Amino acid sequence: MKIAGLQKNSFIDYRGKIAAVIFTPGCNMNCYYCHNRSIICGAGCRSNYKTEEVLDMLSRRRKFLDGVVISGGEPTLQPDLDLFIDKIKDMGYKVKLDTNGTNPLVVEHLVNSGRVDYVAMDIKAPFERYEEICGVEINLRNIERSLAFLMEGRVDYEFRTTVVPDLKEEDILAIAERIKGARLYILQQFRQPAAVDGIVDYRVLKAPHSDSFIIKLSEKVKEMVQQQEIRGIV
Repeated sequence: MKIAGLQKNSFIDYRGKIAAVIFTPGCNMNCYYCHNRSIICGAGCRSNYKTEEVLDMLSRRRKFLDGVVISGGEPTLQPDLDLFIDKIKDMGYKVKLDTNGTNPLVVEHLVNSGRVDYVAMDIKAPFERYEEICGVEINLRNIERSLAFLMEGRVDYEFRTTVVPDLKEEDILAIAERIKGARLYILQQFRQPAAVDGIVDYRVLKAPHSDSFIIKLSEKVKEMVQQQEIRGIV
């Protein structure tokens, strides 16, 4: 499997666990605010790590780690993802998948086969603004199917939205209404990403929403979901 990046220790990426984070290259979205734009590429995506060396690291750190997060990029684009997860599960690790929800069949397969223990799905925007925020044409039926599948509760999950400056209160409330009753919905404060190859989208230069705005928004969202959290504010 192609691996573009590796974080050996994280205390925040997998709830309640110390985890390694593996970043796969390539994504089928082009979100202007993405912090991992350097690994968003087309067919020419290359691997910066050998699979064997990553697996060896995970084997050696079993006493110190509880889980492994597979992030990206979009991991469900990797054709051998399930085989890679099998090797991780054989070591006794819990596995968390980060996904944008565009490949529901892959998500369903990984969950139903017991390969994945936790799924974090990003909800980029209300459906009518998805393509504007994501920068590409989106099959919204796939997004809807992933949302519905996770809300069946076959696996522990969270939904999360980065509250970029272009998203307004009514946008977030529309998302919350669509996932009404969800187990956990996380609002993430926007942080300006680094430029890639000297290119900066003008939209990331906009001032982020104030922390107080997000806190007040959170209070409204709490009425629609089972649990709500905020990340990225002081």
